Amino acid sequence: MADIQHPANLIAAPLSDALLDALDQMGLAVTVKELASGRYTTANRLAVAWFGGELIGRVDTDVLDGVQAAALRAVEQQAQAAGDGVRAEHKLELRGERKEFVAWRRVVNAAEEGAPVMLSVWQDVTELRRRDAQLQTALAQLEQQQKANEALRREAEGNQVRDGVSGLYQRAHFEEQLRREADLSSREQREFALVSVAIDNMDEIMRLHGVEGCERVVESLGRLLRAGTRAMDSPCRLGGDRFVVLLSGVGLATAHSRMEQLRRQCAQHIVAYQGQQIPFTVSMGVASFPHTAGIVDELMRSADRALASAREKGGNRIVLASIQFAAAT
Repeated sequence: MADIQHPANLIAAPLSDALLDALDQMGLAVTVKELASGRYTTANRLAVAWFGGELIGRVDTDVLDGVQAAALRAVEQQAQAAGDGVRAEHKLELRGERKEFVAWRRVVNAAEEGAPVMLSVWQDVTELRRRDAQLQTALAQLEQQQKANEALRREAEGNQVRDGVSGLYQRAHFEEQLRREADLSSREQREFALVSVAIDNMDEIMRLHGVEGCERVVESLGRLLRAGTRAMDSPCRLGGDRFVVLLSGVGLATAHSRMEQLRRQCAQHIVAYQGQQIPFTVSMGVASFPHTAGIVDELMRSADRALASAREKGGNRIVLASIQFAAAT
């Protein structure tokens, strides 16, 4: 049933049997009380059915518990103070059943010369509220499902671009980020650095600890790389013991400083595996755009040559790529 706005304002005529019957048909219960005594003087059939038993001559405490009766009395006092009546919502326990009502109250004259009385018009909204609650629950469940689906979608997308062991980007995603960074740096005349990284002595780790031991080392390095880079950087696992890191917007000196911190962390980090401790170190080669190379492919080769030099010198070190100098004209 639609929520009727202040129906008590519509009842200006005396409450005839015909009017009470009409309100019954509309699904509205009507009660009239004496202001002084609080006793019911009029009630249509629907009011009697809802509140139970004969209401005429009774007061609220005869049909309701003390708390509920006091709540009704407080609203009636508000209606007496308000010239145009009040609207209130009530949750009442009636004959063991919890019901919800909207009630409109207004002080009116009982007869042309009669004392004022409290006219109340009640609408049962229990079923409406129940459907609203079910709808809100369904909407909340739908929202949760949408969030779960979105999380699954992001996870699926992440699985497509990230390596399962290290958690770092895979080569295809990294190469796309590298092209974008090179284009941006060319337009804005700014630097960025590229770092080739390799785990030292991976063959020895494989011999002593097997494939799973190597994976634990790769997993640990992945965590350190993610923690040691910014959101705009792109750490990537190329495969096996080889990694590469794109450091956005920084030159050789800054890249060397940041990667030196990472190199020390790796040298101090111990991987726990099957009751054993696996130490590991890394070698790095750092190149920068455009100082050590002006095109992407040469930049990668420049970083790889620096990495090879670091490994030839015994590993656990960083080597900077040579800076190219333009020939004098």
